[in-house]
Amino acid sequence: MARGTVERGRGSRLRLADAIASAIEMIRAQKLKSFFSLLGIVIGVTSLVAVISIVAGMDRYVREDFAAKVFGVNTFTLRRRSAVVFSRPDDETIRAWRRRPRLRVEDYRYLRDQVRLPVIMAAESSDMTAIRYASRVAPGVQIVAADADYFRIRAYEIEKGRAFTQMEADLGRPVVVVGSEIADKLLEGKDPIGQPIYFGGTRFTVIGVVKSQGKLFGLSLDKFVVAPWTSAASRIVNLPRLLDAITVKAAGPEEMQDAMGEVEALMRSRRHLRPSEPNNFGIDTSAGILDAWAKISKILYAALPGLVGISLVVSGIVIMNIMLISVAERTREIGIRRSVGARRRDILAQFLLEAGALSGFGGAIGILLGVAIAKTIEATTPLPAAVSPLSIVAGLLLGCGVGVASGLYPAWHAAKLDPIDALRQET
Repeated sequence: MARGTVERGRGSRLRLADAIASAIEMIRAQKLKSFFSLLGIVIGVTSLVAVISIVAGMDRYVREDFAAKVFGVNTFTLRRRSAVVFSRPDDETIRAWRRRPRLRVEDYRYLRDQVRLPVIMAAESSDMTAIRYASRVAPGVQIVAADADYFRIRAYEIEKGRAFTQMEADLGRPVVVVGSEIADKLLEGKDPIGQPIYFGGTRFTVIGVVKSQGKLFGLSLDKFVVAPWTSAASRIVNLPRLLDAITVKAAGPEEMQDAMGEVEALMRSRRHLRPSEPNNFGIDTSAGILDAWAKISKILYAALPGLVGISLVVSGIVIMNIMLISVAERTREIGIRRSVGARRRDILAQFLLEAGALSGFGGAIGILLGVAIAKTIEATTPLPAAVSPLSIVAGLLLGCGVGVASGLYPAWHAAKLDPIDALRQET
């Protein structure tokens, strides 16, 4: 018989502390079965908390950092095709993309002259290549060929030196602004301003350094070089008179929508597209990234029930069996409690609370493990994590809920026992 189960608050009322004490006694008495029942709940709640924490962290990261760093605020980018693709395109789609005309310098100049709304516009092309300073070489550096407004659109803060001017961009001067990683690692120990660097067989002079932008999913955002779009850099990263993108920045969200509509209409007119024909160019915005991420996060959240459900169902079955065994072993105790005034609902509440307390232990352990796993993933991988109170509350309620649901039948069975028959039961 579990200790302390008869003398409970006036002999008939059940206190939560008594239920917890009975649950602890049950765990001690049936260690192996309790372990397996708690294991299922621990696995389920751990998975729940860890996945919610990772997805919530990713959600915050995408909304606050990723979209702003990649696309900029109130900014959209015109490309040959959208750079944001989250599903594998079919062969016909790929062939249609290849048939699209490339963006040209003439397109940029046309838009710059025709757009009537107050916007900032920049032409850009980019590619990855190695750069050299003296005997040191930095591989895999992003080379960007752009005009002077590129710095305003990206909101780059110049830490040393200056950005190149529009006149330097139009004249194609061999000057560059470098990311902080290039300045720190390639030009280490020297004042970067005025230093010569080489890429594509051409000499460029460093005139500025951009303040560190940090990392994005573990990848450095500071390993880049920006050169005037009419300099030799444009021939290194692209074919003559071709562009990778035209980026436009508006004053605010509403102005951005108006500017995007105007640019789209101008490009359709320039390419002589009929109203029934789709665009043969792509427009990327941070809103597109957020919409795509919202769809992905919904899929991840939708998969959670299946992820945790199996372990919780198995755990619930084990808890039910343990509680049925407990009812059988404590039949005489139930009869004594009934004989001193305990009602059926008191017996029902006793076993439900014991089942809830038992599974609550598993839920608490699962929460701790889930938080630990989420923080470990955040510390050792590029994936961020955000442990929300919602995931903790959900984990605890889920753990206790499984126990209560699993204990319903055993508790009902205990409450229906006839007190006289129960007292005749030998322990």
